[in-house]
Amino acid sequence: MYQLEASYYLYLLGIIPLVLLAFLMLYFWKRKAQKQFAEQEALLKLSPAYSRFKSVLKLVVFSFAFILLIIAIVNPRVGTQMEEIKREGVDVVFAMDVSKSMLSEDIAPNRLEKSKQLVSQLLNALGGDRVGIIGYAGAAFPQLPITTDYNAARMFLNSMNTDMVSSQGTAIGEAIELSKTYYDNENQTSRVLIIISDGEDHQGNIENAINEASELGIKVITIGVGTPAGGPIPIKRNGVLQEYYRDKNGDRVITKMDDVVLKQIAQTTDGLFLYGDSTTEVVDGVKDYLNKLDKEEFETMQFSAFKSQYQWFLAGALLLFFLDIFLLERKTFWLEKLNLFNEKTK
Repeated sequence: MYQLEASYYLYLLGIIPLVLLAFLMLYFWKRKAQKQFAEQEALLKLSPAYSRFKSVLKLVVFSFAFILLIIAIVNPRVGTQMEEIKREGVDVVFAMDVSKSMLSEDIAPNRLEKSKQLVSQLLNALGGDRVGIIGYAGAAFPQLPITTDYNAARMFLNSMNTDMVSSQGTAIGEAIELSKTYYDNENQTSRVLIIISDGEDHQGNIENAINEASELGIKVITIGVGTPAGGPIPIKRNGVLQEYYRDKNGDRVITKMDDVVLKQIAQTTDGLFLYGDSTTEVVDGVKDYLNKLDKEEFETMQFSAFKSQYQWFLAGALLLFFLDIFLLERKTFWLEKLNLFNEKTK
């Protein structure tokens, strides 16, 4: 495990291409000026010790030295000690609707991106809770197993899109069934499933899944994303609108949020229903609900001590800078005799 203490300094690496560009511009300018001054054969006689290879080598050494210096400033830290920490919390599983209807832009920027924003803000608000992620459309699939690694959760969340499932539809029932496998503690009393969806269920038969979830003590919070008026589903290529989804008759498909199904799920499982248009209200509502639940104690391993490693990169940078200073742009005659750089002239 490692950390970058000041990762924002990595942007300084963008200076390297500018240095390379400046070197090329200077190189071609010098070539042009030399041609105006004398012919190539005359230049070789006037400056027999000049080495183009050494000029390039100095640039390479300087660039590597600069890179090592930036890494030293960033200060990589390596985890050296792990300890077991006891935490209290609730197992929270997010079920994300990734069907094509989630591309509708009746809520900005669209339903899917709004859902990601809601989950991201909820992750920021959670304390010692463990989280997992499920994706579903025409079928449900596990995206992230139950974990305390919120960084991993954000990474998997950002990668979710409507192309992850080939079969289209909205199988809410399958998502509820899959969530049962996420709760690994049989004695745990507080199990929460948060469904973020527009509520359109094209699979039906979700009553059995809801009833079984209720019997297992899984409380379902449903968040409706979209508007009752609904909107068309855009088809975009590289961010440019191409067309809208149409039905068999050629009419535009209008997708509407169905809060009836979502409210039914929440009511049956003694959960909570929220509209997803206000992020603040969703976060506050979920936090208040979770705070009323019993917290379970569980243990997790994490790094507790990190050791800075900047000194190795700093030493390497200073060594290369020192070498660059004494590396002259002329031929090294004792090396020329060995012909290591193929510089021997006839």
